Amino acid sequence: MHHALKLAALGSGRTRPNPLVGAVLVKDGKVVGEGYHEKFGGPHAEINALRSAGKEAEGATMYVTMEPCVHHGKTPPCTEALVAAKVGRVVCAIEDPNPLVAGKGIVYLESHGIPTTVGLLREEASRLNEIFTHHITLNRPYVILKSAMSLDGKIATSTGESRWISSEESRAHAHALRNRVSAIVVGVNTVLADDPMLTTRLALGEGVNPLRIVMDSEGRTPLDCKLFATIDEAPLTIVTTERAPQGKVDAYRTAGATVVVLDTTDRISMVRGMLSHISAQGIDSLLVEGGGTLAESFVRARAVDKYVVYIAPMVIGGKDAPTAIEGEGVLDLTDALRFPRVSTSMLGPDILIEAYSDTSGEED
Repeated sequence: MHHALKLAALGSGRTRPNPLVGAVLVKDGKVVGEGYHEKFGGPHAEINALRSAGKEAEGATMYVTMEPCVHHGKTPPCTEALVAAKVGRVVCAIEDPNPLVAGKGIVYLESHGIPTTVGLLREEASRLNEIFTHHITLNRPYVILKSAMSLDGKIATSTGESRWISSEESRAHAHALRNRVSAIVVGVNTVLADDPMLTTRLALGEGVNPLRIVMDSEGRTPLDCKLFATIDEAPLTIVTTERAPQGKVDAYRTAGATVVVLDTTDRISMVRGMLSHISAQGIDSLLVEGGGTLAESFVRARAVDKYVVYIAPMVIGGKDAPTAIEGEGVLDLTDALRFPRVSTSMLGPDILIEAYSDTSGEED
C-alpha cells in the first residue's frame, strides 16, 4: 500500500477533478502488476495495474489507495474489470467519498465473491486526496494558505527583502503544492514588489501551471508584468472592483486576462466573492501565496482549510518587518482561527508545519 500511495502521487496535477489513485497487484508474495491514474480521461489505476499483470492478475490481491469505482464515467467501472480478471482479493486504503460510489464498489466486489477490506494506511491516503474529498463533499474550493517565515515570524526585513528566507527544499515543496492545486492567488502588492510568474517549476518535470489570480481592487497590476508575459503558459484572472478604471479593465481583457469586477470595496467581501466565482468555474483548490495583508483577509473570512508554514532557522527582528498575518488581528483569543490538527516535519534546515482548520467557511 505504501508503494501504491507513491504511485498515486505521480498523477498530481493531472487527474483533476478525479482523485489520485495507485494500485499494486501481489501474488505469491511478489508484485505482478502496478499502475496509477495518470491523467483525467485516461484509464484508472486499477485498469493500468490489471494490464500490467495480464493473466497473473487471476487470484492476486490488489492493494488500491481508494475504493474502485462502480459507475460509468469517462471509463467503464473498475469493479467490473476486477471481477472479469478474477482478482482474488481487494484491499482499499479509503472509501471513495464520491456519492456515486461511497461504498457501492465494495458491496459490488463482495457480492461477486471478491473479499474486500478497507482502512490500510487510511490517514496517509486521506491526506493524499484531501483536495478531492473536500471539494466533492462540500462543493467549494479547498483553500491552502502558505507562509515562509523566520523563527520570529517575519516574512521579510523592514526594507522588504525576502529572498530567500526559506531553503531550496522548502521552495521545491512549494512548487509541488502549486502543481497540486487548480489556482493560486496573490495580492497586487506582491505583483508590484516581486513581479512573480506564479508558474510551477519542478526538478523532475515541468509540472502543471495553476490558474493565476490577482486581487487588485484599483487596477494597479502592470500590463508589462511577468504574469501577462506568460499568459500563454498559464491563464490569468484579475479580481477587481468598480474603483478600477474601465480603460485598465479593457486593457487587461485585451491582453488575454479574465477580469472579474466585484460590487464591493471590502477586502473580506472580495475574498468571498472571488471564492464564489472560482467555485462556479469548478475550481477545486486554491493556494494563497500573497503577503500578510492578503493572508489576513482570508483568515478574517475564515476561508482557510489548511495552513502550510515553512520556518527557517533565522531571526530577522524589527517592529516594522512584516509578519505572516498582518492587520489588527483578533482582540479576544476566543475569536482566533484554530487549527486543531497539526503535523510537523523537516525540509532541509527548515521546519514544515501543516495545520488543518475545522472551522473554515464560518461567517466573520
